Amino acid sequence: MTTSPMRILLFSTLFPSAVRPIHGIFVETRLRELIKTGQVKAKVIAPVPWFPWSGEQFGEYGLFAATPRFEQRNGLEVYHPRYLLPPKVGMNVAPHTLAIAALPVVKKLIKEGFDFDLIDAHYYYPDGVAASIIAKKLGKPFVVTARGTDLNLIPKHAYPRKLILQAAADASASIGVCQALMDSLRDLGADPNKLNTLRNGVDLERFVPEPREAARHKLGLPVNTKLLLSVGHLIERKGHFVAIDALPLLPHDVQLLIAGGGPDRAALQRQADTLGVSKRVQFVGVVPQTDLKWWYSAADALTLCSSREGWANVLLEAMACGTPVIATNIWGTPEVVSTLAAGVLMPERSGRGLAQAWHTLFADYPQRAATRAHADTFSWDATTQGQLGLFRQIIANH
Repeated sequence: MTTSPMRILLFSTLFPSAVRPIHGIFVETRLRELIKTGQVKAKVIAPVPWFPWSGEQFGEYGLFAATPRFEQRNGLEVYHPRYLLPPKVGMNVAPHTLAIAALPVVKKLIKEGFDFDLIDAHYYYPDGVAASIIAKKLGKPFVVTARGTDLNLIPKHAYPRKLILQAAADASASIGVCQALMDSLRDLGADPNKLNTLRNGVDLERFVPEPREAARHKLGLPVNTKLLLSVGHLIERKGHFVAIDALPLLPHDVQLLIAGGGPDRAALQRQADTLGVSKRVQFVGVVPQTDLKWWYSAADALTLCSSREGWANVLLEAMACGTPVIATNIWGTPEVVSTLAAGVLMPERSGRGLAQAWHTLFADYPQRAATRAHADTFSWDATTQGQLGLFRQIIANH
């Protein structure tokens, strides 16, 4: 007997668009892996804040305005309704304005024949709370996936914490991309019986080791030097400044590549100038996902100096390309960097801590095949099967 495909409505502000193609790419990847099974049909509602003008001079808000109201991405229908995010009170009102903006689109989808079985929300606040409001109005079950700052930062504020716990109580299940996030939700007061850990996988076909010298030639990088790669949005939380701080403490032939865009670009350049290492730092801009394997393969090590991180995909992507990592010892990261083949955790989040980890890594540098073999244990299969089982059970019980 064949079972009919489940109909899932994915709801999240974390989803790529034509103008922000790598924003929340991990949410899209997880959904695409689910759809590959043939057991799921899905549509996506990915609201963006309302802003009147598009244009580069408006930064991220200009991109919000330029986002299409509807698009098709990789065969998926994606809707981008606008919600109000007023200054100062935005954090507290966001779940409500999100729900108000999305509800007409959701009702229209149902009316047009997509009467979905379950809402799959990503990011607990405000997205998960908004999903709980929509689910309650429509009498649908919903699941929320926690991804990092939604549980390791936002619950410090009383009102969001109250709404997060209410949403967790109303949800059929919560999913964490690492065990540490579910421990955190449990400690806040959520029902432990509803908590599930389904970690992100890595696309082992997209991220493959390329010969290091060939990768460097392709990217125009020096062949006879050590390259340290730091990937992520140029903001304080990602810690690129820590990597720059480490350079004076690393061998003189070590160069730092910083991939990403963001508001801290000028400050990082000034820091490199002040430390006298600007000739050893190269800002390479935002790298498309399809090209990242060349940068990972070219590097001797990837560093991730984040202060907060649920489950960092860049770590697995680098390892899948045979490149070991140096990372801060936070949240889900020890669950990823769990063997010597994977890399080394920093003793502290500082330039000194990174330099110490660098020397530890290169004292017993792993074989690329061993690093790739570690990444092989993080395929999407287990997560995809876990989701299918969980979703089927919830729909059957509803």
